[in-house]
Amino acid sequence: MGQINASTDSWLLPLNVSNDFVFNPSPRDFSVEEIPLYDFSGEGEHLIVKVRKKNLSTWELTDLLSNQLGIPRRQIGYAGLKDKHALTTQYLSLPASCEKKLEAFAHDGVTILERTCHANRLRIGHLKGNRFRLRFKKVLGVQKEKIDRVTEWIESHGMPNYFGLQRFGVEGNNWQEGQQIVQGKLRMRDRKMREFLVGSYQSKLFNDWLSRRIRISRLLEEFSAAETERLENLEEGALAGTKEQSHFFKILCGDVMMHYPYGRIFYAEDLPSEAEKFAAADRAPTGLLPGRKVKRALAPARAVEAEYDDEAIRETGSRRYAWVFPSEIHRRYVPEKAHYELSFTLPKGSYATVLVAMLKGKFS
Repeated sequence: MGQINASTDSWLLPLNVSNDFVFNPSPRDFSVEEIPLYDFSGEGEHLIVKVRKKNLSTWELTDLLSNQLGIPRRQIGYAGLKDKHALTTQYLSLPASCEKKLEAFAHDGVTILERTCHANRLRIGHLKGNRFRLRFKKVLGVQKEKIDRVTEWIESHGMPNYFGLQRFGVEGNNWQEGQQIVQGKLRMRDRKMREFLVGSYQSKLFNDWLSRRIRISRLLEEFSAAETERLENLEEGALAGTKEQSHFFKILCGDVMMHYPYGRIFYAEDLPSEAEKFAAADRAPTGLLPGRKVKRALAPARAVEAEYDDEAIRETGSRRYAWVFPSEIHRRYVPEKAHYELSFTLPKGSYATVLVAMLKGKFS
């Protein structure tokens, strides 16, 4: 495995943009609404609770519920972790026996919106996606025009599916502890914390791989496939069939593809056909979260992927979309306040902060 990037500042974005509007995530300017994976049945041994919270992480919310309801936190299910510095709406599952105690639950930052029953407990990933609403400030004429142009590009082409900076902790170095665990240099008794830190390391490897692939795609905008192969130290012919693809993000032979927005995975063999269907948002290439029991890319895509694959990771690996297509994008500009309001829907596991990074031209 090659040397991974030490800094998140080195992650590349598709567009060369610089925009300095203000976005400070807060419940007034940032809201998230979870979209359930399925309709709840109204019957069963689990109580499904729709909760609106502010200035609380999902973990802090589950701690509150655990303490006030007198149940272990492990009995509380949730489909996804929601931002702390936002107004967020999400679903939790509780034992049905908690219903009466829940009536007495009270906290300034939490509102119980709905309750129903269901046969199954909620688990991580049991959601379709999330709706986001953001308000940017100090957006003057030139800043507005830049946001308009980038959001139009995203509507047409989608965006890279990086993990957001919040995945890596306040200091941005959670992945380093995960790497030390994998290398046997750090012992962690808490299983959940170990999985979280190793997951951060897996996420860092994925982001570094995705940045490399974006760099290759950007080079192909300026140079021939043969010239890009030399610049990237790739074997001759590794980028055959990429230059003529219409989408910015170039698919390589041997990439692991997945039908979009969900479906089975398979290898890219017929590049012209796969590239055309990718451009139509019918499927998308995936990147590797290294670990056990996961499908790896084939050559020549594997030559790039292998540099970001730590085969010492014993946790289960997976594939993640390298590229996603935000939907239901709506824009509203308020000139008298210099505010720009933007709403959109992302599939599960994708980060609104990455879309903001696209608009600003940097991760920050």
